[in-house]
Amino acid sequence: MEIKVYEGYNLEELIQKAKEELGEDIRILHYETIEEKKFLFFKGKKRYKLFVETVDDEEVLEPVLKFEELLEKVEEIIDKKIQNSLPKISQNMPQVQNLPSHIKSDLPPTDLFNEFTGDALSLLNKLTEKGVNPNVAKQIVKEGCGLDIDTNKWDLNTVTEKEAIIKGIKKYIRFTGAVDRANERLKIFAFIGPTGVGKTTNLFKIASQLVIDKKKKVAVISTDTFKVGASHQARTYANILSIPFYSVSESKKLRSTVEQLKEFDYILIDTVGRSHYDYWRLGEIKEILGGLGEEIHNILVISCNFKDEDALEVVNKYQTFFPIYSLFFTKIDETLKPGILLNLPVETNLPVSYISTGQRVPEDLKVLTPELISSYILGENGG
Repeated sequence: MEIKVYEGYNLEELIQKAKEELGEDIRILHYETIEEKKFLFFKGKKRYKLFVETVDDEEVLEPVLKFEELLEKVEEIIDKKIQNSLPKISQNMPQVQNLPSHIKSDLPPTDLFNEFTGDALSLLNKLTEKGVNPNVAKQIVKEGCGLDIDTNKWDLNTVTEKEAIIKGIKKYIRFTGAVDRANERLKIFAFIGPTGVGKTTNLFKIASQLVIDKKKKVAVISTDTFKVGASHQARTYANILSIPFYSVSESKKLRSTVEQLKEFDYILIDTVGRSHYDYWRLGEIKEILGGLGEEIHNILVISCNFKDEDALEVVNKYQTFFPIYSLFFTKIDETLKPGILLNLPVETNLPVSYISTGQRVPEDLKVLTPELISSYILGENGG
């Protein structure tokens, strides 16, 4: 009996070499895996040491280890080494929970949708890709689902995904319709919101529709006396429509101006844009508008460019100063993820009214409906 040792980088080649030198009747006693030294970030090669012995004819042979079994054992050893090294690696790697919130929000909510299957699960993934909050997506989609008997999970029971979304929207979102939906008496609407969301432009979109399409008597009042050119822009729009325009900066003046306009159908009030953290300025706007009491309907203008957390913060801060009649969304044409159209009204329980689809006056303005929101969410561009 003779024992020999073979070394190399390919275990199969070592076995073959041993058989060529010692004959087919060899016994594999043992093999070792040797990790060579790493170079920088590169993993070192694996080198093998194979111990074999020849077998005499008279010797009672023990079962020889088959090559396939040998490979399986090698794989088991390698897998075990990898698993043992994972905790060490993960200690040096950044964890998911340490990522910034805007990155975390894009990660698929794998465990949140366990109760859904089939088309419902596919729709939920589509909604989250469009920026819909996973919990909001579940609320909306579940309204269009039934229980699948085979899986005991929720699946769509509607013909199309759009029908499912519309069902959920109708349950969880309220719609005010156009401002002229009911007109028993004079209606006063104030447009409030942060700087740069498009309050003035969209106020005049509504004014244009009321004057040109509905033949209504409309007057516009601006309280924005702070921003250079703001009153000039508004006055230019008013002149084009041939409607009266007033600029006021204090509560008594606003009250007296409104009294002069009692015979009009609508008074639209443009306000100065203020950060929702600027409590002093928000207080000034509240004081100016406060003289009108419950006669005024405050429309909060929100850009679809806002992140969900920022938009929610805007609503919460403005609500501490003003009762909100409805949400008016702008700049839908400037975002690829319109999830805010579902997230904000569901999370705040505030009604929605209009959406601005571009800069043209008055064409780029639509009254929000369940069908329209679902079209934007599904990427149908409001069609």
